[in-house]
Amino acid sequence: MERRAFGKTDMQVSVLGFGGAEIGFDGVSLPVVERLLGSALDAGLNVIDTAECYGDSEELIGKAVGHRRSDYYLFTKCGHASGFGLPDWSPELLAQSIDRSLKRLNTDYVDLIQLHSCSEDMLREGTVIDVLQRAKEAGKARYIGYSGDGDAALYAVQCGAFDSLQTSLNIADQEPIDLTLPEAVRRGMGVIAKRPIANAAWRTGSRPDNPYHQPYWDRLQELNYDFLQRGLPESIETALRFTLSQPGVCTMIVGTSNPERWLQNAAYANKGPLPEEQIASIRAVWKQASAGKNWRGLT
Repeated sequence: MERRAFGKTDMQVSVLGFGGAEIGFDGVSLPVVERLLGSALDAGLNVIDTAECYGDSEELIGKAVGHRRSDYYLFTKCGHASGFGLPDWSPELLAQSIDRSLKRLNTDYVDLIQLHSCSEDMLREGTVIDVLQRAKEAGKARYIGYSGDGDAALYAVQCGAFDSLQTSLNIADQEPIDLTLPEAVRRGMGVIAKRPIANAAWRTGSRPDNPYHQPYWDRLQELNYDFLQRGLPESIETALRFTLSQPGVCTMIVGTSNPERWLQNAAYANKGPLPEEQIASIRAVWKQASAGKNWRGLT
């Protein structure tokens, strides 16, 4: 699998990374996670991204592949210790969150600790960034990053405190291509694309029940890309490779609880970027459909 330099860090990351949300939220058993992550690492994936608030994701990852710690870069996030909707941003709670993550992940350090979608105002106040910098100084994290979207992500890039940006980027969420990626590239930041296939929100042919996926479904109805009518494998491949094609993207985080799906996604990623004319066509459809709408980046 292709590997790319992760900004100015010393990491060479696989273009496809594993996102740990699904295994934490879907009640996946440890044997399945062992098979899933074991096959992914054996096939050349070397990025695992998770967060404390993803259910028991960190604990499952630590148990499943903690013994292979040298085979992958480990990224996690702090700031939602009480779960989504109840962010904990006090310095004490953030520091405790980082220590809990290390214990659950069965490691002495993570390669990247990220602030998990905190507000621009909180970033500007600075205390939360200080917690991450102290964790780095203490050897608990090699690098620090911000995970989020919109104006908060732009400030995180511009402030110069972070080594990386993780942001939503896909066929239905293209704001970062103009808003944050150019500046992140200029500053030599590592860029992680989350939700790179837009949660495959079109896959059932009807509006998803999950509210997290519904905004992408709604946008895709207006975007009406022709490739979404060509069958699920081709449409997912096109969506994944579109994200892979964007300048500055180092790795794409895809979550799954199905080992076979991981292998399929890896095969798509191994085909590399889309042809330039196809990228231009997708971008043109987005620009026309999104004109005058408040299609901001979705966390």
